[in-house]
Amino acid sequence: MKRVKLGSSDVEVSIVCLGTMTWGCQNTEEEAFEQLDYALSKGVNFIDTAELYPVPPTAEMCGRTEEFIGRWMAARGCRDKVVLASKVMGGAKDGRNFVPANRFVPPAADAPAPRLEPAQIRAAVDGSLRRLQTDRLDLLQLHWPDRYAAVFGKNQYRADAHYDPVPFEEQVAAVGELIKEGKVRHWGLSNETTYGVCRLCEVAARLGVPPPISIQNDFSLLDRRFEGELAEACAPHHYNLGLLPYGPLAGGTLTNKYFGDGKPGPNARHVKFPDFQARYHCDRSMAAAAEYCSLAKSKGLSLAQLALAWCKSRWFVASVIIGATSLEQLKENIAAFELNLDEETLAAVDALHLKHRNPNVTD
Repeated sequence: MKRVKLGSSDVEVSIVCLGTMTWGCQNTEEEAFEQLDYALSKGVNFIDTAELYPVPPTAEMCGRTEEFIGRWMAARGCRDKVVLASKVMGGAKDGRNFVPANRFVPPAADAPAPRLEPAQIRAAVDGSLRRLQTDRLDLLQLHWPDRYAAVFGKNQYRADAHYDPVPFEEQVAAVGELIKEGKVRHWGLSNETTYGVCRLCEVAARLGVPPPISIQNDFSLLDRRFEGELAEACAPHHYNLGLLPYGPLAGGTLTNKYFGDGKPGPNARHVKFPDFQARYHCDRSMAAAAEYCSLAKSKGLSLAQLALAWCKSRWFVASVIIGATSLEQLKENIAAFELNLDEETLAAVDALHLKHRNPNVTD
């Protein structure tokens, strides 16, 4: 499997990154082990997780995904064979205090609201290292901005929604200390904007902290907003951040199971959790996906193959994060990266995009 370097680092990752957010909720530990074993056997060396997982997040399940991965690495003795990425949760005012509580054993009884404050970043990393049974994270990602930003399907910035953020300087300095201590090798961003990328990179340069090497943002046939100014900021000749697209299948919407003779099972994400990431499955997204499905069929491809091969074809994409709730899905997804779309197919995709521009966007 092809490997690429992440940003300005010497870290080489497979073009497929195994996403894990269903493990512990939609997937059992046995199924997680099965997926990890198969992915590793096919040359996938990149695993992405988060202290928050599995999702939708709950106090009862928080951290379970990292525990599964930690037990798998211990059982297989394969820590040095994988590039391990996790995330620390940023500002949230929606009652998810169980996330910082879960950084300790036993869970903290009076945990603060999650923020990207230095002490919380450190505690989050220590909690992840404990659950993952390792002494280092290869990539620590700031899960989302610790300030108001138009993310998760929002497109319009609202000045009246601004709140006091944790200063960029404090966030970057905290990450820099963890890098010096060897607990973190590299760091990256997630759900970030062009403004945030520029500020964080400039602050890192000013403080003498190694720059971020990646950005994990929503990106798919149904949401191509990264292609504009974010791609410019992250280009190799500017700040040099490789994109790690999440949601390339829009939670399963960009698969054949919702079209033609397909039928989603009871464990399908949009069946099991219809209100979670509903932007992926709204009427606009379904209408666009139906046309992409017809295009895929005309080319002898499944919709998932078209969606994943298209993501791989973008110059700014470093590694595509895939997820699956069955081994059969995982096999199809990994195999899609052996495909290269021809110019005619790429042009047809662009034509559909002009007709259905970013239907995931909710405003």
